[in-house]
Amino acid sequence: MNSRNFVVDFEKYVTIEKRFSGHTVVAYIKDVTQFLEYANILTLSELKEVEHQLIRGWIVELVEAGVSNRSVNRKLSTLRTFFNWLQKQLIIEKSPMHKVQAPKQEKKLPTFAKQSEMNSPKWDHLFSNDFEGQRDRLMVELFYQTGIRLSELIELKRKDVTSQTIKVLGKRNKERIIPIGKELHALIERYLEVSHRNEIQSEHLFTLFNGKKLYPKFVYRKINQYLGSVTNLDKNSPHVLRHTFATHMLNNGAGLETLKELLGHANLSATQVYTHNSFAQLNTIYSQAHPRGHKKD
Repeated sequence: MNSRNFVVDFEKYVTIEKRFSGHTVVAYIKDVTQFLEYANILTLSELKEVEHQLIRGWIVELVEAGVSNRSVNRKLSTLRTFFNWLQKQLIIEKSPMHKVQAPKQEKKLPTFAKQSEMNSPKWDHLFSNDFEGQRDRLMVELFYQTGIRLSELIELKRKDVTSQTIKVLGKRNKERIIPIGKELHALIERYLEVSHRNEIQSEHLFTLFNGKKLYPKFVYRKINQYLGSVTNLDKNSPHVLRHTFATHMLNNGAGLETLKELLGHANLSATQVYTHNSFAQLNTIYSQAHPRGHKKD
């Protein structure tokens, strides 16, 4: 049997059983396909004969091609899931990934915008009063004030919005409720009014002018445009606004457990990365405020 047939079954597995997001599923299938092409695996018997040396060779080729350690580790995580699934299906006796060591990667602190940048008067001149301007303004504010992911914003339904909360469908179809303030709710109401005036009907909160729901590249491009107008960051993306939300929450007194629930993290370890940024902020305040905290000239 052609090994490619198992890629189709594997896609069903990560979609239905693992409940990975659409974006993650696409990445997983791309990684598996890339490995099969590198190894020139065409048949099931060839797939059964894969040894750890072959995977190590792939790692070397990826690194030499300039692929970052972070990306290599993601691909190895994909292969780990793939071979574990093959083992569960009794297609292979054991996974070759047990003897594969992932390359070390530097821990990179999340990139975030400063509070002064998010409160900059420049924002007032970026958005028009028409449908698209009000939609884009609401997108920016929703990212910054709730910390939701790009995929979560795209899938947000109108029925999931109340005057005090939004209901978000996160990773692995896990729902969470996020509180919103009066200012954000007012922006939502204004956007819906403009949407109604233009006779735009959709179950989704955010749409294009023709009523169709947004797509990732569109949202990324918009956020990159607006955020890049008020910051000097090298990267301006929806995820940077998520990082900004988390960092500003911690810097203003939020607890890690609370932040974990708001962000929809499965484990507290994923949330703790933001404490590095928070500590940097505390260190700066200490140096400025304590009489012996700053260096004398």
